[in-house]
Amino acid sequence: MKYKRKGALKKVLCLVFVVSFLLTGCGKEDENKKHYVLTTGFERDEVMRINNMSCFMPEMMLYLTTIQNEYASVYSEEVWNKDINGESLSDKIKEMVLAKIAKIKVMNLMAQSYGISLEDNELQRIEGAATTFYASLNDKEKELIGVSLEDVKKMYSEYAMADKVYNYIIKDIDAEISDDEARTITVMMIQIKTYGLDSDGRIVEYTNAGVADAYKRAQELYEILTDEEAPQDFESVAARYNESEKITYSFGRGQVEKVIEDAAFSLDEGQISPIVSNKDGYYIIKCVSVFDIDQTQANKAKILEERKSKLFSDTYEAFIANLTKNLNRSLVDSIELIDDPEVTTSSFFDITF
Repeated sequence: MKYKRKGALKKVLCLVFVVSFLLTGCGKEDENKKHYVLTTGFERDEVMRINNMSCFMPEMMLYLTTIQNEYASVYSEEVWNKDINGESLSDKIKEMVLAKIAKIKVMNLMAQSYGISLEDNELQRIEGAATTFYASLNDKEKELIGVSLEDVKKMYSEYAMADKVYNYIIKDIDAEISDDEARTITVMMIQIKTYGLDSDGRIVEYTNAGVADAYKRAQELYEILTDEEAPQDFESVAARYNESEKITYSFGRGQVEKVIEDAAFSLDEGQISPIVSNKDGYYIIKCVSVFDIDQTQANKAKILEERKSKLFSDTYEAFIANLTKNLNRSLVDSIELIDDPEVTTSSFFDITF
């Protein structure tokens, strides 16, 4: 198991972030808080507990500080004063960190249930990475974050375990994807809209007369494009009359509206479709390529990742259904981001082991 810079840790966070558990995004706080049971009986500095897996303050603070400093490298300090739906960015980050940590804990519980463990060589690499990272912290960072070398080893071990669990879950997934399933075509398309925008940018549907006029214009374009004696060049006509921002599109099955997909995939190369309609207007489609090799290969990779994500998500959701999740809300509410010029660490995720 070899992890490269910002590789496995970021990957695991992204993978576990696809399922809805705890506080996973703006606007979902009230919905997701119900997953937690607020209770007493926590140990000192215990932030949350999921079955027998706990998160303590040093882990929480290391996450927070790393993400805080990553933000600071991109945005000004004023960003912390901004509100998002009535909540400060710092509070949003706390909830995001809680969600990320919780998912790693759950995946470690899954490892326990599957009988998965880290091997000696993996533990040795983890220890080396933890030692390197801990040595990069200055005395002020160690003091204010409150993290020890053992804390870092434990966190890296849990990340590595989460990665093993993910790979264990998806190990038997069917990786064979046919060219037909992943086939990506390239088309040119002319849209004649059946709506407009008012002065505030809001959509205003055309009247029946306006829709009829739009269809008439689409018919006229279709006729000049398919004139047997002197058909006009599709791209030139599209450049002049298309009411969409784009002319050329590449897509596979399931990536566009079904009526557009069916019309496009029924065409041979160079063929023009009859007028197609949906709620947004009328369309004339010309097939440029029935098989885009490069795009099809990229689509195969995308389909495989979607399969993996769905399998993992379904397995994860089933597993968390019976877990007990406790949050020390009073402790969480009391946490503040560290404001000290000597605390600049942001390399916790930038590991190799």
